[in-house]
Amino acid sequence: MRSHIRMTKAWLAALAAGALAVLAGCAPNTVNSKGGAPELRVAVTAAKVTVKTMPVLVEVIGNVEAYANVSVRTQVAGEIERAYFKEGEYVKKGQLLFTIDRRPFQAALDQDLANLARDQAQLQNAEAQAERNGRLFEEGVISREQYDTVRTNARALEATVRADRAAVETAKVNLGYCSINSPLDGRTGSYQVYPGNIAKANDTVLLVINQIHPIQVGYAVPEQYLAEVRSYQGRSPLRVEASISGDARRPAAGVLTFIDNAVDTATGTIKMRAEFPNLDDRFWPGQFVSVAMQLTARAHATVVPSQAVQTGQAGKYLYVVNAEMKAELRQVVTGVSVAGETLIEKGVVPGETVVTDGQLLLAPGSLVEIKKGA
Repeated sequence: MRSHIRMTKAWLAALAAGALAVLAGCAPNTVNSKGGAPELRVAVTAAKVTVKTMPVLVEVIGNVEAYANVSVRTQVAGEIERAYFKEGEYVKKGQLLFTIDRRPFQAALDQDLANLARDQAQLQNAEAQAERNGRLFEEGVISREQYDTVRTNARALEATVRADRAAVETAKVNLGYCSINSPLDGRTGSYQVYPGNIAKANDTVLLVINQIHPIQVGYAVPEQYLAEVRSYQGRSPLRVEASISGDARRPAAGVLTFIDNAVDTATGTIKMRAEFPNLDDRFWPGQFVSVAMQLTARAHATVVPSQAVQTGQAGKYLYVVNAEMKAELRQVVTGVSVAGETLIEKGVVPGETVVTDGQLLLAPGSLVEIKKGA
């Protein structure tokens, strides 16, 4: 029994020693000014409250859209003879994309040219007859009825020649449609119809081309920002930045170019689009991006690191380290947060020191020690 009691006491002593060691590691012991028991200090990191110009942003998620999108179709029916590009490559406006079998259209053109030549010869003969019969009519050799019949025939052949010329032009146009060229600069997609297949006129989509230089990003903004956006956009084009999740590069810069003409009543948002040069092909149609639209810039703003601001039952708060190295809890009113910094409307003043890490170990009046290098 005595042995069991001795073991229990030893175990409690070891537990107490371990707890003291943990507390000693969390915060250093400092002898107070009166020479009494050491004071417990909480080790924290801290930063100064600064003053700077803070951009006022509207941050949303957007979707990349092609600046222009064209579905390439054939205007004549026929067999796709050959493709002159590789899937996914960049093509220029006017570049040859496909050819359609020209032989039926060349034959139709040759036939129309032959009909034109035949009817022109007949017209020349009819005009000559009309001229001769005109002299005979003046001399009284033939009747007016005979003369009118010859002249009417010449006029009919003249109309036939005009119709033949129109048929020749139509045949030339159809023959030209056998070569399908790119209508714009852009990036091609996959083949929708491969060479060897028959394409229907104005029906079959051969290829889809997206223009990506420049490119657009569409996004929806809550309607309460509409008045501000229109006001600032009326003064100068608003700057918009877009970034891809996981991309370490700086956000790409663009400008707001489009505000929709109606608010979506189902979502309470309004559609907007920004244009980006995209010369480095960073953005691709269909991607989701983070969008930050800068409305204005607020000068002389009071700013703290965002990690200093905490949320409690009473709202936003942070801890200020006072001159006595004690933690003082402050309720604050926050504004926008940009790049890890938060604007403080009310609650702290520039030059004060705020705790940025270690708040969970603090209570109002706790003694603190700021870690070196913080």
